[in-house]
Amino acid sequence: MTKIVYEIIKHDGGWAYKLGDTISQSFLTHEAAYNAAKRVALEQIRPGETVGISWEDARGRWHDEVSSGDDRPDVEIKDEA
Repeated sequence: MTKIVYEIIKHDGGWAYKLGDTISQSFLTHEAAYNAAKRVALEQIRPGETVGISWEDARGRWHDEVSSGDDRPDVEIKDEA
C-alpha cells in the first residue's frame, strides 16, 4: 500500500502543508494549514470509481493501468510544530 505524508511547515511568513517537493498555498495560522492538510488527506482516502489511468515514466514511456477505486493510500499528517 502506498503511504502519503503531508508535512506542516512554516512558509512565506505563514504556514503550509507539503507533499514531497510540492508546497500548498500559505495560510495565516498553523491551525488553518493543518485543517487544510486534513481535508486533503480525507479526500485521498475516500473510495472512488475503478478507472483506467495513463502515466509517463522518467524515460518518457507511457503506461496504462487500471486503478481500483478502493485501492487508497495510507495517509499521515506530520506536524512537529
